[in-house]
Amino acid sequence: MERRTFLQQGTLAGISALALGGSAAAKAADKSPVAAEKTFNLDYAPHAGMFKNSAGDDFLDQIRFMHDQGFRSIEDNGMLGRDTAMQNKIGDLLAKLNMRMGVFVIDGGENWKVSLTTGKPEHLEVFLKTCERSVELAKRVNAKWATVVPGFFDRRLPIGVQTGNVIDALRRGSEILEKGGLTMVLEPLSDTPDLFLRTSDQTYMICRAVNSPSCKILYDIYHMQKNEGMLIPNIDLCWSEIAYIQIGDNPGRKEPGTGEINYKNIFKHLHQKGFKGVMGMEHGNAKPGKEGEAALIKAYRDADNFL
Repeated sequence: MERRTFLQQGTLAGISALALGGSAAAKAADKSPVAAEKTFNLDYAPHAGMFKNSAGDDFLDQIRFMHDQGFRSIEDNGMLGRDTAMQNKIGDLLAKLNMRMGVFVIDGGENWKVSLTTGKPEHLEVFLKTCERSVELAKRVNAKWATVVPGFFDRRLPIGVQTGNVIDALRRGSEILEKGGLTMVLEPLSDTPDLFLRTSDQTYMICRAVNSPSCKILYDIYHMQKNEGMLIPNIDLCWSEIAYIQIGDNPGRKEPGTGEINYKNIFKHLHQKGFKGVMGMEHGNAKPGKEGEAALIKAYRDADNFL
């Protein structure tokens, strides 16, 4: 081969290689970010703000980050208060990522006051209207569960009368929610002793009395550890009425591994019982910044490693 021909062919080969390399680089640049981490054994659901240091302030970007970390559900207590445009964007993104919407709160502004226990029609009207709004929201984000808090005790009335008033109100609410395919999950809480709904057995009794597929229990492990303990036995006792689980270690209400609750055992128990629902991460981050968010994810990986 003549030297001139060799140089020409070498130059053409080099140009071809550069072109191919450039094309490969362009294709690589067009690809999505690094493939998502593997999913968990159970379906844990972070909430808005939990990963803002890693993903930024935009909730949609936070949802994308959650998906990349292996999470397949979210929850958003304040979803009912978001504008319709944002609700639609969230619903569209969840559908695109094949993620589930966990709970939002059915809150007409009366959850933290004396309301449904009184039996007064004005409180019932607020609750029923909020149920109707919630059904419309559920369509936008494909929600299946929504949290209900019956409010505070009415200290002027006997407990049986208050319980009857709450049951009547929840039956009316369930009629609305059933039509929309939405289930209210009643949450017994530990925030203040003024709250009417406090224990899992009390909530079980009310669900049985309401007798609707749209009225079940939200078993928040943090609150139930504070109010009654005996977590696994009480979960078993109330199992037929539990539709949703929430998480938070005690003391501190942070991620698993920061308190006294043996979450690996509880998660294993729930998995063995065949729980397929959403498990809301209803807690704060133990440590600040991106490092704290990475530590939170690791805590869930550790607690989820029960097989």
